[in-house]
Amino acid sequence: MTLQEKIQAEVLRLEGPIVVFGAGGFIGANLVRSLLQYRNDVYAVTSKPFIPWRLDDVNPNNILHCNITKKNQIERIFNEHRFKTIFDLAAYGAYSKQNDVDLTYETNFIGLLNLLEVASQFAINAFVHAGSSSEYGLNAAGPKEDAPLLPNSHYAVTKAGAAHMIKFYGTIKEMPVMNIRYYSVFGPYEEPDRLVPVLIDKGVKGTYPPLVQPDISRDFIYVDDAIFATLLCATKIQHIKGQSLNIASGTKTTIRDIAAAIKDIFGITTEPEWGDFPNRKWDLKEWYGDASRAKELIGWQNETSLKEGLKKTYEWQKNYSRPLYEKKLMQDKIRHKLSAVIACYRDEQAIPYMHERLTRTFQKIGVDYEIIFVNDCSPDNTNEVLQKLVNEDDHVIAIEHSRNFGSQSAFLSGMEISTGDGVILLDGDLQDPPELIEDFYKKYLEGYDVVYGRRVAREGNQTLVTFYKLFYRLFRSVSYVPMPLDAGDFSLMDRKVVDELVKLPETDQFMRGLRAWVGFKQTGVDYVRPERMFGVTTNNMRKNLAWARKAIFSFSFVPLELLTYIGWTLTAVSFVAIILQIIAYFMVSNVPHGITTIIVLILFFGGLNMLAISILGEYQAKILEETKRRPKYIRRNVYRKSY
Repeated sequence: MTLQEKIQAEVLRLEGPIVVFGAGGFIGANLVRSLLQYRNDVYAVTSKPFIPWRLDDVNPNNILHCNITKKNQIERIFNEHRFKTIFDLAAYGAYSKQNDVDLTYETNFIGLLNLLEVASQFAINAFVHAGSSSEYGLNAAGPKEDAPLLPNSHYAVTKAGAAHMIKFYGTIKEMPVMNIRYYSVFGPYEEPDRLVPVLIDKGVKGTYPPLVQPDISRDFIYVDDAIFATLLCATKIQHIKGQSLNIASGTKTTIRDIAAAIKDIFGITTEPEWGDFPNRKWDLKEWYGDASRAKELIGWQNETSLKEGLKKTYEWQKNYSRPLYEKKLMQDKIRHKLSAVIACYRDEQAIPYMHERLTRTFQKIGVDYEIIFVNDCSPDNTNEVLQKLVNEDDHVIAIEHSRNFGSQSAFLSGMEISTGDGVILLDGDLQDPPELIEDFYKKYLEGYDVVYGRRVAREGNQTLVTFYKLFYRLFRSVSYVPMPLDAGDFSLMDRKVVDELVKLPETDQFMRGLRAWVGFKQTGVDYVRPERMFGVTTNNMRKNLAWARKAIFSFSFVPLELLTYIGWTLTAVSFVAIILQIIAYFMVSNVPHGITTIIVLILFFGGLNMLAISILGEYQAKILEETKRRPKYIRRNVYRKSY
């Protein structure tokens, strides 16, 4: 049988569903692809909020997002999928650029503990943990599995500790778990700045990269051999519970040897330039393994020679690596975090759908994110729903107001605690479709500071729709700030815009007007606004008129100007009427006398005075409200996930 046929046979022997933690990594991605090639009950788990570049073409339905340092997230996906076979390849700290010490211990030790504790509550069939040859540390020259572990880095310490944890769970708790110690695995999907990809990239061009001392040795394993060993460990788990196995070629390959192989493959005519030993305290001159126990216990031995593995890696790199590496660079470069702020009132049923659709959208566009729900003292069970979401997803924050302050205050409350590079405002009733954020984000990347949704059409009562359109045009015509037509609060705003809005001192805020007032580079995205998914609108004619008054009296002096013009006009008309009355008195007989004319004039001028007083009253009321300097909202609670 060929190696691929052996891999297929072992894949089909596994009991499903199967889960691979750390699936976004080099070995993890190759394992996922090998599994999915022959069966569909496979789930790739990544801690990233987006699909990693190595899983670019994998069906999103087979990808789960979970941070193993958060036990509740592991419990959620285990309860949902009831995994039988678990491969844990999640790790941090193996590369010199991964230098967060706390995250190294949290991922490699606490993360493993969380996985084992959750898995112990289920009837699992196999749990294979990816350890590392780094566990041997200073004792790295061909050690057997029972050799002393002398870790010489934080990464090595955590991996050695993980091996002891596996031994405890396997021997004392009798769980079907084991630890696999990989040596220098190489092949498709490896980081492009690692030794083998760089050697191939330079070899194609007929040269070498700068190399260290030629006598430094490593133990190179082609990734398919590592995958086959991993699968064998899962299918033969009952014979190796609690144990650690070396997965190595057993060959001491020097840098001179691998350079010679590259020279032979690509016909390089020059000689490499040798440098000094790497300036890394944890690195060693001799690092190779002894895999005799793996052959004895699971029947595995390395099958792919170094030269053959290099050729296979070259074929992949030549045909497939470039677009994936470009995506990797893009993912490394784009580090935006977006904050969604959702104003919630009577939206208990819609909130879970909003959370699901927002999460899916953020993961699709490849950003970090937080979702801030603001419960504006909703009379339903909104608070209970939000607390459940907070406990399940550490991307969620919930704010509870002490009373109903209105949607504008709810938005401001969420904006104030948001931490994203951009902030998105949405109503909680799903009339603002979360999927449109993808289009907003494209415009944001083009350099726009504000991207708002433009309602080119609305579902529902078309009479109201007509009035809405008329109002927006009236508002635009009377406002002293250019207002976008048919634009509500639904928008994506850059952090600098949000900071300016939060700093504004006024109490009675009209967010879409203030958004236009602060300026910056703005554009709109057209969409059709759907009806509410659940319930009926909380708006009525009185509230709509209140919104119209708030908008006009906040951003227009035209009503006052009209009073001035009407006052001058009526004064002139009255003056002319008096003159005409005097002339008629002396020159015309039988001038009509009647109370009707007097009553009409009194009612007219009296109504006009009342109108003028009411308009002045609106402006005075706004002045009074602003002078009170009351807070725009009062928070009862802010719920975040605590650990």
